[in-house]
Amino acid sequence: MPTATIADGVHPAHPSSPRDTRAFNDPAVIRSMTEDYLGVNRRRFPSADMLRSAAALTPALSPQVRAGRTWAEVHAAAVDGQQLLPGHEWFELLQAQQLTEGPQWMLSISPGRVRVWTRDEARVDRRELRERDMRLKAADALATFLEENDEGELEDHTPDDPTPTREVTSWSAKSRVNMIASYLDLDYTAMFADASRLPAMLTLTYPRCWQTVAPNGKAVKAHMKAWRKRWEREFGETLNCIWKLEFQGRREWVLVDGDRRYNWCTCDECAPSEDGRAPHVHMLVTIPTTRVVHDARGRVRRDEQGRELREPISRGEFQAWLSTSWADVVEHPNPAEYAAHLAAGTRVDVNEGRKAADPRRVATYFAKHGGAKAKEYQHIVPKRWQEPGEGPGRFWGYWGIAKRVVSVAVDPALGAEAGRLVRRYSRAQGVTRETVRRRYRGGRADSKYGEIIGLAGKQLLAAHRVTYRPCRTRAVRARDGRGWVAVNDGANMAAHLGHALVAAIEHRQADRLPSPPRDPLARAFRLPAGPRRDALLARLQQRNQ
Repeated sequence: MPTATIADGVHPAHPSSPRDTRAFNDPAVIRSMTEDYLGVNRRRFPSADMLRSAAALTPALSPQVRAGRTWAEVHAAAVDGQQLLPGHEWFELLQAQQLTEGPQWMLSISPGRVRVWTRDEARVDRRELRERDMRLKAADALATFLEENDEGELEDHTPDDPTPTREVTSWSAKSRVNMIASYLDLDYTAMFADASRLPAMLTLTYPRCWQTVAPNGKAVKAHMKAWRKRWEREFGETLNCIWKLEFQGRREWVLVDGDRRYNWCTCDECAPSEDGRAPHVHMLVTIPTTRVVHDARGRVRRDEQGRELREPISRGEFQAWLSTSWADVVEHPNPAEYAAHLAAGTRVDVNEGRKAADPRRVATYFAKHGGAKAKEYQHIVPKRWQEPGEGPGRFWGYWGIAKRVVSVAVDPALGAEAGRLVRRYSRAQGVTRETVRRRYRGGRADSKYGEIIGLAGKQLLAAHRVTYRPCRTRAVRARDGRGWVAVNDGANMAAHLGHALVAAIEHRQADRLPSPPRDPLARAFRLPAGPRRDALLARLQQRNQ
């Protein structure tokens, strides 16, 4: 197949983005995209079977040990050298009602993450029982608000929900960590099962007068839900994607043909709370190659066997459908704003989609896209959305794909060893984090007295002005033996970790072997062969006689 034909199939151009056109004209870009299209740069997304196979290599606790028997008792009960059962998932043992008090060391394996943690199963079981009792009591309390009227019908007198008082102003650090961990745990095999579909980064934006159609976060989520239904109807499949909400910082003044023009919206709806921030959504999807055929009434056409009729769709047709469907979902009432939104309201970037080669790269890309210092302003919520009850809701999410995590219970000693291995692996990656440190010009004046004595001491301390400087500090993971690390292939990492734990068991068992005799004659026999060894053996043998 000629290179030009292949490159045409992976063209990343966008009708409103001249940057993509220049990048496509670069021969290096064409060659790299062609190699990806041919499958040279294969994606690595571990499947569920690979995770279970990797978990089976881990020396997990057997059900006998989980029931309370010691390792010595289990080994003594082994017949004909029969080994312990390999990996066991903790939920299978829970079904067998083998609960133990105290923290139980666990090793969790997912497509892009290896986690070492502890779980008190008996405590979790008691907490679930308390939560069930609380739900029953809450249902009984709500039943007291039901009253039967004269006609025998039930009337609900439940009080209204309290007025929201919480204000969301930015994206929290905890939500960022949860996003990375969730994206590492997702099973992407269903998303990238078809090698002929190219991954792409979609960007859905809002028009200049966006507060008219998106006054709060609930409106944006409703638009996303409606557009998702249009995707499923157009292509006859579930939308598999991960998405993230950001807020674009628009300049107040822009230059248009050399003239300075006010860029913010001045309508009565937007002007009071306009601050230059507009929501937009990033989505990682795979571009479909076919779509469902509909008749004039919008019904799905089928063949004689009742199967859906499908037709191929080109890149340009997909881009046109994306722009039209998103503009119709937003449906701005102003015709001029609708036309501008239809022309430049979406973006398809295949170059960014090519970076999704494994779970770690997917999570890292969204983390950097959401955590880069230059784009930190995109996580500040617009002024209008900061009011109580008008917040953005979730900043990230995923559709059509689910998490895939396999957990294995291990011996406490092996759990601590696994935590050390995870910490050493993380340290070897050289991961750093940004911190702030104090600086004292001329050094810091420390006094042996608890309080400043006299005017001289006060002036001495006031002369040293404190400044702060940013610096990079090495990040420490699994500091207390518990934690997780992001990897490119969780199954491969778990297999290596299992081999290391097996080697630790063998080393520990070798240390328990009876020590060699310590008498002088036995020690002399262990010396290197030579004249000194022979003379020493002769003297010791004569002494023993």
